Amino acid sequence: MSNEPLATPEPPSDFIRDIVAQHVAEGRYPGVVTRFPPEPNGYLHIGHAKSICLNFGIAREFGGRCNLRMDDTNPTKEEVEYVESIERDVRWLVGGWAEGVMGLKEGAPFYASDYFEQLYGFAVALIKKGKAFVCDLTGEQIAEFRGAPERPGRHSPYRERTVEENLDLFARMRAGEFQDGAKTLRAKIDMASPNLHLRDPIIYRIRFAEHHRTGNAWCIYPMYDYAHCLSDAIEGISHSICTLEFEVHRPLYDWLVDEVGLWAPRPHQYEFARLSLTYTVMSKRKLLLLVQEKLVRGWDDPRLPTISGMRRRGVTPEALRGFAYQLGVTKYMSLTDVAVLEHAIRSDLNGRALRRLAVLRPIKVVITNFPEGKTELCAAGNNPTDETAGTREVPFTRELWIEQEDFAEVPPPKYFR
Repeated sequence: MSNEPLATPEPPSDFIRDIVAQHVAEGRYPGVVTRFPPEPNGYLHIGHAKSICLNFGIAREFGGRCNLRMDDTNPTKEEVEYVESIERDVRWLVGGWAEGVMGLKEGAPFYASDYFEQLYGFAVALIKKGKAFVCDLTGEQIAEFRGAPERPGRHSPYRERTVEENLDLFARMRAGEFQDGAKTLRAKIDMASPNLHLRDPIIYRIRFAEHHRTGNAWCIYPMYDYAHCLSDAIEGISHSICTLEFEVHRPLYDWLVDEVGLWAPRPHQYEFARLSLTYTVMSKRKLLLLVQEKLVRGWDDPRLPTISGMRRRGVTPEALRGFAYQLGVTKYMSLTDVAVLEHAIRSDLNGRALRRLAVLRPIKVVITNFPEGKTELCAAGNNPTDETAGTREVPFTRELWIEQEDFAEVPPPKYFR
């Protein structure tokens, strides 16, 4: 592999960028607007870096913007610490490279919780259209009624409640009259659909938990599939880019966007294969377990593949961006060797790091034929790949220090240092 620095990679070409370029040429949207919407339930890791670079990179390349939005619809798992760490990591990774395209709200990230009142109103509108109903089935019963891909599901016995009854029950859900899990609001779509996500999915559930931003103002919270697409629509997102596991969710995304209103522009979802690295834990759930059991020294432990851990290790944002660009964007799941990441880091540092000498396990050496008290200054380059880095003076004296492994009184066969 070459050692050319990856600090300023050229914009790559991939199928998503080709789609965006076509839409720009057609004038389909007034502007390109993407988003990066992490759930604040943990720290970002190297996999998120790929998505950040893709979404912010497209906005940068096509003169648009990329909204940083916290998908904070699950108060039991989200914390202010995670919100702050996400914003810090994104700002560090994007930096001056695409800072100007970052979409913010009064200097702060967007939040799904910004739209709780609007989302509630959209749900009421769905009920009035006969497209949603309040269901009393438990989670286990809903899963049982859903059926399987090869056979249709069964309708909930509460599916044909009247609009008036559903409106009343939903309002009482919001008022806190029912306990956790007692009722849900479900979209009324198609229990015979081969796509299980269209079989009357839950769009609201009761959850008595304090939210990190709204406190106890709400006891019902929207599900991800409901809040995500409508947040995109509210913010005027043109290209909603996510990882491949959400491909089967796209029909529900489209159904909700189309049923709730007429959007200009109307957001569309596009999927790409997520990053998988050899020998690397890429699950926030498993990373959280390592932190909670104190097997590591926090989320920024340099051994972790979190962005904050890599930053603490000395990795630069240019190296991570170069790595993300080098990977490319495809629809095919693949496993990337961690050596590719290490090469990107090494190549970037090779072009910027100043060279210094250190003896970690020293042995003192006396050069008997060199005069005592004499010092010779030798010029050494600060960076052999960059002449502009200048030189430094390294003293040569009678007494020197060498590594222990570089000396052996009785050397083994073929010993050479």
